[in-house]
Amino acid sequence: MFRLEPRPQASRWWSYGSPLLALAVTVLIGIALFAALGKDPVRGLQVFFWEPVRSPYAVGELMVKATPLLMIALGLAVCFRSNVWNIGAEGQFVIGAVVAGGVALLADKTTGPWIVPAILLAGVLGGMAWAGLTALLRDKFNANEILVSLMLVYVATLVLGYLVYGPWKDPMGYNFPQTKTFEKVTQIPRLMQGSRVSIGLLLALAAAGALWVFLFRTRAGFAQQVGGLAPAAARYAGFSSRRALWTALLISGGAAGLAGALEVAGPIGQLTPYVPAGYGFAAIIVAFVGRLHPVGMVFSAILMSMFYIGGELAQSRLGLPKSLTGVFQGLLLFTLLACDTLIAYRVRWVNGPHAPPLARVAAPRGGRFLPWGGPAAKKGDH
Repeated sequence: MFRLEPRPQASRWWSYGSPLLALAVTVLIGIALFAALGKDPVRGLQVFFWEPVRSPYAVGELMVKATPLLMIALGLAVCFRSNVWNIGAEGQFVIGAVVAGGVALLADKTTGPWIVPAILLAGVLGGMAWAGLTALLRDKFNANEILVSLMLVYVATLVLGYLVYGPWKDPMGYNFPQTKTFEKVTQIPRLMQGSRVSIGLLLALAAAGALWVFLFRTRAGFAQQVGGLAPAAARYAGFSSRRALWTALLISGGAAGLAGALEVAGPIGQLTPYVPAGYGFAAIIVAFVGRLHPVGMVFSAILMSMFYIGGELAQSRLGLPKSLTGVFQGLLLFTLLACDTLIAYRVRWVNGPHAPPLARVAAPRGGRFLPWGGPAAKKGDH
């Protein structure tokens, strides 16, 4: 029978191979799911993995979806590497969109192009302020940042709903809960004619490069990670775990707020109750599939945007519910968690009914096995 055997040290190969195996397993489960729903599995896979890249316009739409996912995931990677569990990026995305939308509503026919940087800055500051609430409660009252950030998502959604149903509702909008369409001067500049891809894509790629430099080439990035993962060691080295907390949440909130600003002043062009698109939660999967590495997150953001577009196409072309997008996202996350077991364990085939309950790693010379199969210390070791 098969047994899981602890590895002497974590497998570097499987730390990168696990996401690929998880994707392959997700595809296999997807094939079975399409067959169970009475749909052609080949056509289903084509909708998810071929249609989003079959033409330049389709690739452009893929980049439109990938931009906010990548931007938010980059900020979350700073949090997760610092052992700060920000689960509320969706709320920071919404508040960034609200504050940026408020600035965009101030524009009129005489407003100059300076309004675009002001909109983006407003989004960043809005997201940072919303994440700052979580940092404050964690810092001063030791509140759990998971619960605080998650609950603030619902508060942010209620704030958006109040504004679009109330004071910011378009008086000429036939009573629909939405603001007026923003002036053309507020629109985020696009990279090319005939495509909705904006400069937000360049900003996201530049942010990925900046994050790589910050995390792996600067003392501040090293201090940031140590301050979150080992507060005692950080204090001994002169690093501040408190600073790591605030830095992680403010960077993450600012990135999510910027994504919100790019979304409402770009593809959407107004505030509506449908601004919360789930990007903040999907970006958590993007971050972990990308191994919290900027380069990996670029590719995982593209993959996740394929799931978004594939879900929309499956609804219109195959008659399947749009919620299939969430099914594939969840499958990818759960298979990744399962495949990550291979990083710390190897699978062994053990023959015979009298096999030991756990396969063992080799004991050190002069050592003995502990009941769970790990090597014990030699006599006299401390």
